[in-house]
Parts: sequence; structure tokens; C-alpha cells
Amino acid sequence: MTKEYKTIVEVSGPLIFLEKTEPVGYNELVHINLPDGTTKRGQVLDTSANMVVVQVFEGTGGLNEESGVVFTGETIKLPVSKDMLGRILSGSGEPLDGGPRIVPDEKVDINGASMNPYSRMPPEDFIQTGISTIDGTNSLVRGQKLPIFSGSGLPHNEIALQIARQAKVPGSDEDFAVVFAAMGITNEEAQYFMEDFEKTGALERAVVFLNLADDPAVERITTPRMALTAAEYLAYEHDMHVLVILTDITNYCEALRQMGAAREEVPGRRGYPGYMYTDLASLYERAGVIKGLKGSVTQFSILTMPGDDITHPIPDLSGYITEGQIVVSRELHRKGIYPPINVLPSLSRLMNSGIGDGKTREDHKAVSDQMYAAYAEGRDLRGLVAIVGKEALSERDRTILEFADLFEDRFVRQSRDEDRSIDDTLRIAWEILSEMPEAQLSRIDNKYIEKYHPAHKTSE
Repeated sequence: MTKEYKTIVEVSGPLIFLEKTEPVGYNELVHINLPDGTTKRGQVLDTSANMVVVQVFEGTGGLNEESGVVFTGETIKLPVSKDMLGRILSGSGEPLDGGPRIVPDEKVDINGASMNPYSRMPPEDFIQTGISTIDGTNSLVRGQKLPIFSGSGLPHNEIALQIARQAKVPGSDEDFAVVFAAMGITNEEAQYFMEDFEKTGALERAVVFLNLADDPAVERITTPRMALTAAEYLAYEHDMHVLVILTDITNYCEALRQMGAAREEVPGRRGYPGYMYTDLASLYERAGVIKGLKGSVTQFSILTMPGDDITHPIPDLSGYITEGQIVVSRELHRKGIYPPINVLPSLSRLMNSGIGDGKTREDHKAVSDQMYAAYAEGRDLRGLVAIVGKEALSERDRTILEFADLFEDRFVRQSRDEDRSIDDTLRIAWEILSEMPEAQLSRIDNKYIEKYHPAHKTSE
């Protein structure tokens, strides 16, 4: 027989505090029966010898000491099925697209199971996003976790949608799916996402979870776990290669801070909980490739850096856990360049594993290194020109300065629906490198220059 407890002693924000209960499990699902006959759902957040803390999903309005609490003995589970593809769901897994509820093949705990480090396969398959600044200089590899560091007002959502539409493994006919989870977004942004997915046909191979800004903060904490659970099911039960896009991790961390404040926890850096590193790791570390299984989970997490501060705790901790970062630049955005990705602070630590002969092309690494070096020097020279003027520069320095402008205008800039293959990206790279004297291409082997340089190809 199920027991109902009417021992609520305090309601604080989204939390209720109960005493004199029997032992209950951490993360256990709770039903709260209100005096007016309605029922709300909650989850055990903390449990001790004499007190249980429950976070309420639908808000604590209407709750009082007469409300009854029932502990179900189960954790939150997501009903999963291959029929999830093509569906738009709320942050708690309820349909938002007017369709029926998903008939589940099974129900899976959203907290997932830790991936045994020994069973992880080293990522090595190149994923083509169609965006040159990612594919050419910060390549994404299947099973990688690569966040996008952006700022308020920058077009990170457009970049996310473009990646969701275009991502593929070149030359592979394997099943590829996208799980897209948006946390704390406005109704306007939600409509934009839904229309884009439906208009472009990307929804056919996608599962979309939307948590709106006016939804409870508690739901914001479950949304990414719902998405990752769906991704793991498609990857490891149906052998699909799944790209997970999570936006915006900053809204998720704000919800964590709100929950910490309601629990009266001792705050860490800038008021965020001291366990935020562990909590973020429990999301990021759910990406990977497992030995003996065909599927994979790759992760793009988007976070807006408060005040464009890359040392802020959210990007700082994310940088420790993940395998690099893609940095969106306000300076390039002001110049009207899309996508405004700055390759200099960007990094993909697994890039070398997924590129080269047989994967992308033999000259890929050398071309990327040469462009990075020339662009970095060109950016430094812009500062010098502001002081001494262009006339004071040597012929070589002027060439490098012109290369930096060409790089931004032709390599970085592309349209929102332009899907460049890796061959297109490398062709554009060689075209702009050919504006420099061959003697300055010091990072590229002569055999690649003779094979791919436009001047040599014309003379053949």
C-alpha cells in the first residue's frame, strides 16, 4: 500500500521540505496531491535522517501543509521509441507538435549510466558540418564533445540550426540523427526553431526538446538529460550516429544556481554551486563511442558567456571538461561576417584524429596550420598599422595583412544555407593561400604545393 505523507514543514521557491518520512532514494519521483484535487510532480533533491527536500516541476503555487506527498520508488524515466524522430517535445518529454504521446518500446532512466573509460573507443571519424571554420581548422570528430562559446546577441542559434541541417559523415550511408535541446528560450525563439526544422526538412531525422523561459527552472535541469537519454537510445539500441545540440548551457547553469539558492547552499564562484563542475561533467561525458557498438553520440553544447568573459565559471569549467571550443566573435559579427567564428582562440583537441589521408585529405593539417599562422600574424599587423600606418610595412607584411582580410571575407564568410564539402573548404583555402608567394608557405610540404596549389594545377 502506497503511503501519503502530510508532513510538509516549509515551501521555499520550487522546493518543499518534509519531515518524518521513511527512507527514500535520491532522485526518486514524487507525486504531490493538492487540496483542490490536482496533482503535481516532483523529484527528491536531498534526503537525510529527518528531512527530505523535493523539487517541484510545475511550481509550488497552491501547495500548503495539507498537501499530500507520495514517493513512487522510481526515478524519472523517458518513454523511448524510434518513432521519436520527427517529433517536437517539451523539456519534460510531452508532445508540443500536436501529435500523440509516444508509444514507448521501453522507459529509460534519464540520469543514464556512466560510460566505462575502458570501453570507450578513441574518436576518429570526421563529421562534416558544412561550415569552413569548423571543418577546415577545428574539425569535429564522431564521439567528440565540442562546445560553442558565444555571447548575448550573437547568431549562435543560427549556427546551431545550420549544423543540425548539414551535419553528415562524408561517404557514409549510416543512419544519422540530430537531437536538439533548447533550454530557457523565449516563445519567439521556440517558434523560430520549430519553423526552421519543419521548413528545411531537418525534422525528419531529428528529435527536438524545447524548454521555454517561463517553464519551471527544475524542468530546465531535466531537459538536457531527456535529450541525452533519447540520443543514447537511438545510438546504442538502433545503431544510429547521433549529434546532440544543447543550447543554452548558461540558462541551465542559472537554473542550477537558482536551485542552490533555494536550498540555502554555500555558493561557489559568482554564486554558482560548488558542484557545478561535476554536474556539467555528468552531461558532457555522455558523449562517446563504445567498443562493440555501432552507434555514437557526438555533442555540440552552446553557451553564451556573460559579458563575453571567457574566464567566467561556465565557459571556464566547460573548457576543462570538453575537447576544445568554437569561439563566436563579436568583432567579426560587427563586420557583418557570418558565421562570425574566430579560429584563433578556437580549438578542437581531437582534430588530428579525424583528418588526413583516407579521412579528409592528406594536405588538410598543413593547410590548416598555414592559414592559422598567417591569419594570426595578419591580426597582429592590424594593430601595428593603427600605430605606424600601412606605408611603414614591408612587402611581406602587406601580403600577410591582405591575407587576413581575404581569409575573413572568403574562408570565414559563407551564407546561412551554404553547405560546403570538405573539398570545397580546402579549395577555397588554397585559392586564398595562392595570393601569398610560395616561399611564404613554410608550413606546407612542397609535394602538397605541387599537387594542390592553383598555379601548379593550371600549368598541368
